[in-house]
Amino acid sequence: MSIEDKISTQKAPKPVGLYPHARKAGNLLFLSGVGPRVAGSDSSDSKVPGLQLDKNGNFLDFDFEAQCRSVFDNVKVILEESGSSWSNLIDVTVFLVNMKRDFHTYNKIYAEYFSENQPCRTTVEINSLPTPIAIELKCIATIK
Repeated sequence: MSIEDKISTQKAPKPVGLYPHARKAGNLLFLSGVGPRVAGSDSSDSKVPGLQLDKNGNFLDFDFEAQCRSVFDNVKVILEESGSSWSNLIDVTVFLVNMKRDFHTYNKIYAEYFSENQPCRTTVEINSLPTPIAIELKCIATIK
């Protein structure tokens, strides 16, 4: 793979480490883990839709639906910036930090966004993510 196969965009949140938003391999596009942070924010920012923390990092406000919609929108932007599209998604792995609390909301919103394209899907609960987010997606799509 060459450096041209790496894709990064200012229209999506900055990665929290040294990795691109996506990589092309043949006709496949592999997205790095994508969270709901706002584009232009970095790992130290608290620019997460639906989340407000106090100075100690405790939740003052939490709206998981807002995080779901934001992460789906961030994935869509990265796909489009990479020359792919939402309809080209073929596999989605979803990481939730609280399956019991959030799965029902996530599943409802997922059905809205994926009513036409239905990629393979795996949903797992994990202990934490590297920023104060409650959801992250890892995706594979085709590219023309």
